[in-house]
Amino acid sequence: MSCGNQDTCKGTILIVDDVESNRLILEEIIKGMGCRPVLAQGGREALSALQGSQPQLILTDISMPGMDGYELCRLIKGQEATRDIPIIFISAFDNPRAIAEGLSYGGEDYITKPFVPEVIQARVGVHLRLNEARRELMEMNRRLKASIDEQLCQIELEKKNILSALARIAAQNSGREQEYFRRLGHNCRILAQGMQLSPVFGDKVSDDFIEAVELAAPLCDIGNIGVPKEILQKEGALTGEEAAVMQAHTKTGARLLKDLYVNSDYNDFIGVSVDVIRHHHEKWDGSGYPDGLKGREIPLAAQIVSAMARYTELTEAAGCSRQEALAAMEQEAGMAVNPDIFEICSKISRQLC
Repeated sequence: MSCGNQDTCKGTILIVDDVESNRLILEEIIKGMGCRPVLAQGGREALSALQGSQPQLILTDISMPGMDGYELCRLIKGQEATRDIPIIFISAFDNPRAIAEGLSYGGEDYITKPFVPEVIQARVGVHLRLNEARRELMEMNRRLKASIDEQLCQIELEKKNILSALARIAAQNSGREQEYFRRLGHNCRILAQGMQLSPVFGDKVSDDFIEAVELAAPLCDIGNIGVPKEILQKEGALTGEEAAVMQAHTKTGARLLKDLYVNSDYNDFIGVSVDVIRHHHEKWDGSGYPDGLKGREIPLAAQIVSAMARYTELTEAAGCSRQEALAAMEQEAGMAVNPDIFEICSKISRQLC
């Protein structure tokens, strides 16, 4: 006995039949195809064989004592590790209802006895080729997905690089050093980690949220790129018109980010960044801008960045010590800053830079 295409017939075939003579006949047919037969005299033995190496195809009798072929098929198709192995039923009966029942359990084909070697070789060969084609397709899909994911990651990285470049320009225009934004991001992470351990905020602060806040914090004033340099660096008090232009940087920055990510999934980083950029000048008592949000209406990420921006500014531009900065912020708790956040800030202040 020989297979029409030996290359497509190589593989392991599990043969399940309680009658020894049937197993031996099938074994010879399968060997003649260039495949390796593995024999099992019942369903339990077949399941044990599957715990080792998996075959490329299973030939199973239907009528067997203990566990019949239908139940064996149901169990095999119910396991993720084995559900894709093709199963061909073997039976002495060609009742259409029996065939339909076997196929309903997930079987791929049905062969009736007595065995005709050429029919078995043809049926087995077809399903081996189909199974190999399916495996190749799955591998192609896996590689394609990996390639697309890699390209998407590269696009996201390039977008973040663009944002970072714009943020640096905005910082330079406003006279701020990069060290300020490095400290701001670090301090936001430390505060968010402290909040994660708090019963007040623990269910709202995930590891992904902490990462997003740290990355978003340095982008908070990216909208300053649209504010004239003379206003950003003006030493005296701003006029009403100049103040309105300055305050508009929150809306400008949020719109810039949304435009950059217009065709992207609205992921945690983008959502948190938009919240931070637009709302980091809101105040707990509702006196901030641009939307006059009050209390818990203010997005949590924006509350964190607002508090840490105040601390970082006090300890840098104002030259305050840690204790002096906390004392100033304590006076503002309940007005500019969420008092619960200030309390946590005080507890973890030694970790701030």
